[in-house]
Amino acid sequence: MPTRSSKPSERSPNLSESGSHRWASFSRALSEIYAGPYRQALARERRDEDDFFTLVVLGEALGVPDPAAYYTLELMPYLYEDFHAWHKRMGMPRSPLDHVSCC
Repeated sequence: MPTRSSKPSERSPNLSESGSHRWASFSRALSEIYAGPYRQALARERRDEDDFFTLVVLGEALGVPDPAAYYTLELMPYLYEDFHAWHKRMGMPRSPLDHVSCC
């Protein structure tokens, strides 16, 4: 009859890895159950918030007075990657900014 080892160093390390893998799978499944039906609405809301943020940051360049323009100017390089998609979504055929040409 095989004997069981009582030393922690001789126990199988797969037991804890298997438990963490199961927990991660369970967590992903719960996340899918809760957020799955609302994924499209959540993505649309995030896009709307991103569009509003872009409008606030680019407001001074578009002619809207902005008292915080000095601070939002630092964020413009981060918005440049998505600028083309943003102005197309807003219905502008070309870039509204003179110094940013993307089309």
